[in-house]
Amino acid sequence: MSMITATAWVPRGFAAPFPTKYNFDEEEFARIAELAKLELDDANEDLEEARNGVENATLEEPMVEDDASDDESPAKTTISKGDEDDDLKEYDLEHYDDDVEADQKNESTGMGMFGNVKSLAYHGSNADDPYITMKENEEDDEDREELQILATDNMVLAAKIEDEVAHLEIYVYEDEADNIYVHHDIMLPAIPLCVEWIDMPVGKSSVPKDSRANFVAVGTFEPDIEIWDLDTVDCMYPNAILGQGGEGGPPADGEKKKKKRKKSKKVNDDYHVDAVLSLAANRHHRNLLASSSADQTVKLWDLNTMKCAKSYMHHTDKVCSLAWHPKESTVLLSGSYDRTVVAADMRAPGAKAPRWGVESDVETVRWNPHDPNHFFVSTENGVIHYHDIRNAPKDPSASKPVWILQAHDESVSAFDISPSIPGFMATGSTDRQVKLWNIQASGPTMVVSRNLEVGKIFSTQFAPDEEVGFRLAVAGSKGVVQIWDTSTNPAVRRAFADRVAPIEGEMKERLVGVQNDSEDSDDGGAEVGENGGGEGWESMEED
Repeated sequence: MSMITATAWVPRGFAAPFPTKYNFDEEEFARIAELAKLELDDANEDLEEARNGVENATLEEPMVEDDASDDESPAKTTISKGDEDDDLKEYDLEHYDDDVEADQKNESTGMGMFGNVKSLAYHGSNADDPYITMKENEEDDEDREELQILATDNMVLAAKIEDEVAHLEIYVYEDEADNIYVHHDIMLPAIPLCVEWIDMPVGKSSVPKDSRANFVAVGTFEPDIEIWDLDTVDCMYPNAILGQGGEGGPPADGEKKKKKRKKSKKVNDDYHVDAVLSLAANRHHRNLLASSSADQTVKLWDLNTMKCAKSYMHHTDKVCSLAWHPKESTVLLSGSYDRTVVAADMRAPGAKAPRWGVESDVETVRWNPHDPNHFFVSTENGVIHYHDIRNAPKDPSASKPVWILQAHDESVSAFDISPSIPGFMATGSTDRQVKLWNIQASGPTMVVSRNLEVGKIFSTQFAPDEEVGFRLAVAGSKGVVQIWDTSTNPAVRRAFADRVAPIEGEMKERLVGVQNDSEDSDDGGAEVGENGGGEGWESMEED
């Protein structure tokens, strides 16, 4: 089974031209020691409890009785000290475990599983290591070239489950070459539910906090949020963990931290206690990351301290979607399964926030980047609501949207509004259809409806850069990402003629996906005919 649950774009120019290979040095050892301390303390406590429960009589019992039969296995035979072979003396088998026990009892290390790392010898170059006889050669340069990311490339992040293994796949999208390929991936602890790109360094003390970076936050079925450096390949451990599993979740009232397996499910102000369903990075205040959870709370994290700064409870059911206001940087929009949408000012947690109601569970909330007074809400019933924030109702049941659109017959599970093309909207549904819309003063009009053969749609995301503004990333239940250049569709070109350069002659529609092993084509893309091809094609065109 393979499935992609969420995607995100990385704008051009943020990825390092040559991502670095993971280096487990002294600094990294110290970082992991700090992040993993809670888990290791739990393991050490378990070990100590097990030791205390062992009966001393077990140690006094002889390993083998005197009348052992001749056919007994040699592995079960005790070698007496007088008869011990001289070749075994150098191994001192009687005291084989002494050093391990001493390390586990030594509280100063705090890293039992990495206790011997300090004794390792480090060499600045492989040429200095006497145990490496194969010296570096030009293969390293070839590997470095394969990892190169150009300034004209975009990264696409895909949260994926494949054969019950959860990981984050990092693609490189080369628009001019019509190619997309897997650059590297990151293993995840649980099924991922949401991803959010972050443009500041997190968990790196040696890097200035105001510098640009290329990081990602991942929310899963676990209550913790992991943050990873996208410019490091083959990384073993996240740069930071927001929640009780990292430094971001200190216990209340100075109590001793509980064992991870004994975590309380009680909702609190310090960390989530259930699955993380949505993440939203604040582009104005770059150190702020908002998260929402099945525990019904919204939390605001300070990425400088990696701790929860504020916790909010505006909803009475799972909070599934978040969006920061594009202009008012402290206003956060949240949608919930309680069938309400709240626009709250994070500076006033005690104030009554305006609330709107919808007919079914909320799926997605989005602000209109071209008209910040308005926002969109997609629902489980396949409906899109368009609201004016200035017309907040006194009661959610009295909500009056500017317009309502029955976009799909099933849930609108994916939704996006183009950041660079006003009025260009995309919806995706569990009915496997992707639809493109043109929003005008009179309301929305469907331009194209397509089945892109990715299964049930779980994500539709427009590219963030104006140069590739018409590119749409689509992914779903088949575990495949498709990049659709919507500007090559005739109906889209007519609808947005003022935004698309004229092209003479016929044009083939572009649809680029990761090459399957079973396909014979040498390139990474796939073309469809000028009429789009594919099942479910439908367009609304005017002569």
